[in-house]
Amino acid sequence: MSKLPDPIRQGLARGWKVAGGPHAALPASLDCDVVIVGTGAGGGITAELLTRAGLDVVLVEEGPLKSSSDFNQRESEAYPALYQESAARKTADQAITILQGRCVGGSTTVNWTSSFRTPAATLQWWGEHFGLAALSPEAMSPWFAHAERRLQIGPWQVPPNENNDVLRRGAIQLGLRWGAIPRNVSGCWNLGSCGLGCPTNAKQSMLVTTVPAALDAGARLLVQTRALRFEHDGRRVQALLCAPAGNDGRADGAATLRIHARHYVLSGGGINSPALLLRSQVPDPHGRLGLRTFLHPVVFSTATLPQPVQPWQGAPQTIYSDHFLHTQPIDGPLGYKLEAPPLHPTLFALTVPSYGRQQAERMARYPHTNALLALLRDGFHERSPGGQVRLRDDGSPVLHYELTDVVLDGARRALLSMAEIQFAAGAAEVLPAHELATPWTSWAAAREGIGQLPIVPYKTRFGSAHVMGGCGMAGDERLGVVRPDGRHWQLDNLSVHDGSLFPTSVGANPQLSIYGLVSRHASGLAKALTGKEAVLV
Repeated sequence: MSKLPDPIRQGLARGWKVAGGPHAALPASLDCDVVIVGTGAGGGITAELLTRAGLDVVLVEEGPLKSSSDFNQRESEAYPALYQESAARKTADQAITILQGRCVGGSTTVNWTSSFRTPAATLQWWGEHFGLAALSPEAMSPWFAHAERRLQIGPWQVPPNENNDVLRRGAIQLGLRWGAIPRNVSGCWNLGSCGLGCPTNAKQSMLVTTVPAALDAGARLLVQTRALRFEHDGRRVQALLCAPAGNDGRADGAATLRIHARHYVLSGGGINSPALLLRSQVPDPHGRLGLRTFLHPVVFSTATLPQPVQPWQGAPQTIYSDHFLHTQPIDGPLGYKLEAPPLHPTLFALTVPSYGRQQAERMARYPHTNALLALLRDGFHERSPGGQVRLRDDGSPVLHYELTDVVLDGARRALLSMAEIQFAAGAAEVLPAHELATPWTSWAAAREGIGQLPIVPYKTRFGSAHVMGGCGMAGDERLGVVRPDGRHWQLDNLSVHDGSLFPTSVGANPQLSIYGLVSRHASGLAKALTGKEAVLV
C-alpha cells in the first residue's frame, strides 16, 4: 500500500499553500475574504463551494495534515494523531467516552463512512418546534443529492462481514426491519480500518475530496493552528486570533496570528464550536450558547459466536435497523438505531469491562466476538434536553451531559433488543457492556439478567461518536444561536457550518446531514458575498 498514490503529498509538491506544524511558519497576520475554522464535514464542504465562487479562503485546523502514507492501521499511532484527546475525550463526569476527529478532514477522516439523510421526522420536528420550516424534507432533498453525488455515497453492494451479518440474520429471524447502510467510498478495499485513516484513499472524506479541491483553487491551509477567540464589537467580528498548537491541540503560548476577513465561518464541530464562541464572549442574550448539545448516547452488547467473526475485518458498518426508532412517538420513550461497530483490539479491550485473567479469556475469544451498538435518539423528549458545553479554567471545553432517567430507560431497552437479536442470529453467549453483567447463554436468561441490572452511569458503558448541537439553528433568536441560514443572530459576519447547528440529535449517523445542510448554507453564503450562484459539482 505504500506504493499507492498519495494525493496529499502530490498536492504539497504542486505548491499547495500550507503553513503551521512541519510546514511553513505561521505569518503574523493574514487577510482574506473568508476564514473557516475547522476542516471536517462542515469546513470542507464550505471551503470547496466558496473557493469555486472565486473567494479567497483561509482554512484553520487545530490538528495535523496526515495522509494515506501515514495511515498504517495501527491504533497506537492513529488515536493520538487523529482524535481529540487521543480518542479519550469524555463528558465532565467521565461517564461517556466521545470519539471526535482532530486532523485535516476532522471526523470524516476517521469515521466508519455511514451516510444517512436526515430523517423526515427529524426535519418536520425542527420545522414545528424551532421555526425551521424552510428545511423540509422536500427542500433538503436536492442538497442531500448533491452531497451524495460529490462524495459517491451509495449502498454497500458487497456482502456484509460476519459482524454485520449477525444483525441482518437476527433481524430477519425476529421479523425486524433492516437495511444496507450507504457509504461514502470509491474503490473500497474492504480492509475494515476506516477508523484509523483510510490507507487506500477509498473513503471520500474531506481529506481527499473538498479540502484538496479548495487548495487546488488557491485556498490557504493553516494546520496545527488553534483558534483562540474572535475579536468583535458585539455586531461584527473584526479578527480571529490564533496560535500554534502542539501535538495535543493545545495552544503553544499566546496569540501570534491575527486573521482579518470579510466573513468568518465556524466549523469546529459540536463541543469545539460553542467553546470558541464562549471564549470569545459573543453576545448570547437568551442564554442558548452551548446548551442542547446531543450525543446519540451509545450502549453496546457483545456476543460469542461458534464460527469466526473477525470483527476487525471488512467494511465496518454495512447493516442497520431502524425498527426501534418507530415503536413509539418521536417525543416518547427514546428510540434507537441499531448498527454493528468494528472491533479493533484496543477498542474491544476498552469496551468490555474486565481485567486480569477474565480479560485475557475474553480477548482469547476476540476472533469469535460480535458487537452491536444502539444509538439513542436524544433531544425530543422533555427529559432528554442534551448537555451543556462549558469552559475549564484554561479555556478548553468540557461537555456536561446528564444521563437522565429517560436515557437510562432507553439504554435498558436497547440492551434487551440487541441481546435478543444476537441469540436469534446464533450466538452462544451474550455479554452487555456493563460492569455487573455476566455472560448469558440463552435469551431467557439474558432477558431476566438485563432486567435486573442497575442501568446507571459508570456501571453501564456509554460512548458516542456523534456530537450535535450547542449552536442550534432556529427561526426565532430566543430559541437558537444562529438563524436558519447558519448566520449568527447577533454577529452579522459570522456563520456556523457544522453539526453544532442541529437543534436536536438527528436519529442517524450525522455526516450526510451536515454535508447537505452545509451545502445549502455555503451556497447561500457564496451568493451573498459574490452576487453569483454557487457552482455545485
